[in-house]
Amino acid sequence: MSPSSRLARRLVPLLLLVAWLGCGAVLGPYAGKLGEVATNDQAAFLPRSAESTRVVDAQEAFRRDETLPAIVVWTVEDGGTVDPATQRSATEALASVEGAPGTAGPVSPALPAEDGRALQGVVQLRPDLGEELPGVLAALREAADRVPGTAAHIAGPAATQADLSDAFAGIDGLLLGVALATVLLILLLVYRSLLLPLVVIAGAVLALGLACAVVYALADRDVVRVDGQVQGILSILVIGAATDYALLLTARYREELAGNRDRFAAMRAALRRSTGPVVASAATVALGLLALLFSDLTNNRALGPVGAIGIVCAVFSTLTFLPAVLVLLGRAAYWPARPGQPAGDGTSGRGIWSRVAALVDRAPRKVWAATLAGLLACAAFAPGLVAKGVPLDEIFVNDAPSVTAQAVLGEHFPGGSGNPAVVVADAGRVGEVTAAAAATDGVDSAAPATASERPGAGEPLVAGGKVRIDVTLEDAADSDAAKDTVVRLREAVHAVPGADALVGGYTAQQYDTQRTAERDRLLIVPVVLVVILLILVALLRSVLVPVLLVATVALNFLATLGVSALVFQDVFGFSGTDASVPLYGFVFLVALGVDYNIFLMSRVREESLLHGTRAGVLRGLTATGGVITSAGVVLAATFAALAVIPLAFLVQIAFIVAFGVLLDTLVVRSLLVPALVRDIGRAAWWPGRLSREPVREAPPRVGADIT
Repeated sequence: MSPSSRLARRLVPLLLLVAWLGCGAVLGPYAGKLGEVATNDQAAFLPRSAESTRVVDAQEAFRRDETLPAIVVWTVEDGGTVDPATQRSATEALASVEGAPGTAGPVSPALPAEDGRALQGVVQLRPDLGEELPGVLAALREAADRVPGTAAHIAGPAATQADLSDAFAGIDGLLLGVALATVLLILLLVYRSLLLPLVVIAGAVLALGLACAVVYALADRDVVRVDGQVQGILSILVIGAATDYALLLTARYREELAGNRDRFAAMRAALRRSTGPVVASAATVALGLLALLFSDLTNNRALGPVGAIGIVCAVFSTLTFLPAVLVLLGRAAYWPARPGQPAGDGTSGRGIWSRVAALVDRAPRKVWAATLAGLLACAAFAPGLVAKGVPLDEIFVNDAPSVTAQAVLGEHFPGGSGNPAVVVADAGRVGEVTAAAAATDGVDSAAPATASERPGAGEPLVAGGKVRIDVTLEDAADSDAAKDTVVRLREAVHAVPGADALVGGYTAQQYDTQRTAERDRLLIVPVVLVVILLILVALLRSVLVPVLLVATVALNFLATLGVSALVFQDVFGFSGTDASVPLYGFVFLVALGVDYNIFLMSRVREESLLHGTRAGVLRGLTATGGVITSAGVVLAATFAALAVIPLAFLVQIAFIVAFGVLLDTLVVRSLLVPALVRDIGRAAWWPGRLSREPVREAPPRVGADIT
């Protein structure tokens, strides 16, 4: 090779490295700036076509100045009752904050509960307070605490929003720090190398910086929408995926180096044999996420493109930055381990995987029958996971102040206090609609909104020929009974001729979200399965094997739901599951589960072309067992890091994905799939040419190193 050729070989990876480091310096800060374009306004993530969403739009006409209500609740200490002096003192406390920084409009007087042991009042706050909201609520609490002989609490949308902001505070640093520390520890154990884990982590961080910069630019232009949940999942998804793809490439590069090949030639071979599986795996995840665009829930639609952008950036980093660094470092990347030695790259358990392969070869039918029976037993509990929403008092894993305040409010006032159902109807039918609403079973009271913002105090406020009627429900706003009341309320007001009535509010939004999530699952699940099936058919040049792979990962998902149903109720104490959790879990588990089967079966096909199906299964399982298991552990650990955010939704997603990935990696990919393909034989590759070609050589000795 000429000196100019040798220079060019070194110059290309060096330029790639410099380019990535430059991008990291410029784009890295966007990982911490993504929160600037994120919104945690839950009204922005309602079903697009639902009746409750149309009510949100209709309510805008009644808001001369949009506000964020804070409900102050006082309870009399020692079980006493409210006297006139206490009520007067509470009213004065509310009046003292009127016009204070952050407030908007008049405040209500303090009104007693029917049981006489509590008072409540409403203070309207500006909706754009942002980071100022906690300070405004602290000033309000200070005023409320001045009422003698009482304990004060703050409930309502303002308090909930403050707690949500607190839950997501520091998400950029905390979540990323936990995830990276976990991944680094696992990689150190896997590689037994000091330098390579740092290289892999660097590639993942650069991919995340690029993804966050792209998402920031799009969100800033309102092309995509980001909230705290999407932001957290993006970080975990990119770190986990980039590490997984890196494990596959570095393991293949190590194999090539072990053959005493030149490091440049070794990298060319590693890239040639790894790019197909990595790109196909990434395509399954990205397209699976993009299928969420078919959802009618805006937060699902938000995650789709954002997650797909993250996956593309992870692949780009893996196939450009990582090869450049590995070529420049050569064998030194694995120091103190050396390529060719049995320890250090994730395949150090090759002896273990030879024994697993021997078991699969010796009794394939018993292996797949036993694993199938276990998965079916777990899946039998899946119907117990009812995704009807998380109650208000379980939204936060810890004891959030807004949850405690809402419980106190519900104890002394009608269950729907603070979260009334909202009816928007034709102004000419206000009397009939109000009467129909008030007569509905499960409704405590109904009154039109007035110019003073105090229902019943004056003439109804008319905007665009419409009136707004606030309906207080007897049951807690997040209860099944309240949702049933909303159904009856809709039937009652829809029946008023010429009223054109619509019913919204918190309970209606929860009901509509639940129904929409059910519809989304029926639509998106088949789309994802078909997309993944087509990718597998194109990659493996077979029909039967892709069908088996899709069926096994779908079964793994059902088994995970079954285990989750038991764990959520009996271990975590959740009485409900967020409506979006099953769909998120399906997309992540099926797409990511197919990842590992792609890594396995692409290697099995490669070996089968040379040695026949039986030897191909055994060689493929032994060669990929350690690295794929390591990748599964890494991905499970990164998703488990979501549990550091004290929200039930993210804790549920963290468990489902982490447990499901481990189940898929350790059982489905390691035992069920190889045993099925081994038992079926070359017919598994039907109708491809592998299904018609005889075995080319005698089977290897199973239990030895067959790679």
